[in-house]
Amino acid sequence: MIPEIHMEDYRYPLTDERIAKYPLAERDASKLLFYHNGEIRENVFRQLPGLLPEGSLMIFNETRVVPARLHFQRESGAHIEIFCLEPADPTDYNLNFAAVGSCAWKCVIGNAKRWKNDRLTLCNPENDPTVSGMNLRAELLGRNERTGTVRFSWDSPDPFSRVLEICGTIPIPPYLNRESEAIDSERYQTLYARIRGSVAAPTAGLHFTDAVLDGIRSRGVDIRNVCLHVGAGTFLPVKSSEIAGHTMHREPFSVSLELLKAIRSRKGRLIAVGTTSVRTLESLYYAGARILRDGEPSDVAQWDPYEGGFTCSTEEALDAIIAYLEAHGAGELRIGTRIIIVPGFRFRLVDYMVTNFHQSESTLLLLIAAFVGDDWHRIYDYALSHSFRFLSYGDSSLLVRAGLQ
Repeated sequence: MIPEIHMEDYRYPLTDERIAKYPLAERDASKLLFYHNGEIRENVFRQLPGLLPEGSLMIFNETRVVPARLHFQRESGAHIEIFCLEPADPTDYNLNFAAVGSCAWKCVIGNAKRWKNDRLTLCNPENDPTVSGMNLRAELLGRNERTGTVRFSWDSPDPFSRVLEICGTIPIPPYLNRESEAIDSERYQTLYARIRGSVAAPTAGLHFTDAVLDGIRSRGVDIRNVCLHVGAGTFLPVKSSEIAGHTMHREPFSVSLELLKAIRSRKGRLIAVGTTSVRTLESLYYAGARILRDGEPSDVAQWDPYEGGFTCSTEEALDAIIAYLEAHGAGELRIGTRIIIVPGFRFRLVDYMVTNFHQSESTLLLLIAAFVGDDWHRIYDYALSHSFRFLSYGDSSLLVRAGLQ
C-alpha cells in the first residue's frame, strides 16, 4: 500500500542565508552532527573516524560529475541552455562518452520555447580557440515540454567526454543562485570520484579527505564502492501535497559481485555515505526478490517496498543476485532504481548514514525521517539553532538508524 504522507508535515524554516553558497577552505573542517538513540552531539568532520564502529563495511558512491551544462545560441541571438541528463545514442554511458563526431542525449532545455528546431551553435564569448575548434552544434530530435532529445555534433577528433570538459560547465544546484565558478570544478566533486555520469554530486562525500579516509581504514573499516549516477531529478521539488502524487526519476546503478559477497558475509555494521549509496544498497533486496520471482533482474520500481509481494529474506535476495551473476559470468549487477524511501520503509541493510542537511519537503528529507523517525525534527532544530550550514556545500551528519544499539 502506498504510504499516506502529507508533505507539509516535512516542512521546516530554511532561509537563504543558511544555505552554504560556497565550500569551506578545507573539506574536512565542516561541522558534523552525530545522532544515536536520541542523543545529539556536535563534532568536526575530521573526527568522523573515531565515531565509526570497528570492523564495519563503509560504502561510497564513486560516480563522477560531468560538466553537463552547455550554453548555445540561435542565429537570432537567443540563448538556449542545454542540460544533459542521460545518454540516448548510444545509451551506454561509456560508449557515449567515447563517441567521436556525434552522439545524442536526453536533456533539460532552458528557454525551450525559443528553439524552433534549427541547429544551434555553442556560445563562446571569450573566443577560446580550443572551443572554436570543436565547432559543437546541437540539433533537436524531439521534445516533451522542457525536456527533449538532442543530437550533438562536433568537428574535432575528440571523444564526447573531452568535448564536455572543454565546452561544458559543472551543473551546480539551482538553489545556490549563482553561476558555476572555477572552484566548483574541483570542490563539487568527491576526491574518489571515478566513473563519469552524474549531473549532481553525491554531496555527502564532499567532506572526505585523504587524511579522513586513512583514519577510517586505521579503524579496521572496510571501504568499498558502488556507483549510482545522480540525475537532475534530485533537484526536482515535490509539487504534490501527498507523496503518492510524486514520480521518482530513474537512476542507473552498479554493484560488483565482490561487494555483494562482502555485504552477504559481513559481521559488522554497514555504513552508507550519502543518500545515493543508501538508495543503491536498499534497492538490492528488491533486485534480488525480482530475480527470485521473474528469473532475471529488472529495475526497482518506486513503490516496490510498499506494495507487498516480496516475502524472501534479505539473505535470500542477496544470494539470488550472486547466483545470477555467477551463472551468467557477470562481474556486477547493472540496473536502475526509482525507489522512494519514506517513513514506514523497512531498512534491510544500512545501519549508519553520512549525509548533509536536505531541503524542506523533499524526498531526501523523507528518507532521513524514515531512517531516524520523528527525531528528524530534533536533529534539524539543533542544526538550525547551532549555526550548521545547509544543503550541498553545507555541513554533515552521521546518523545511526533508529532502534539500533
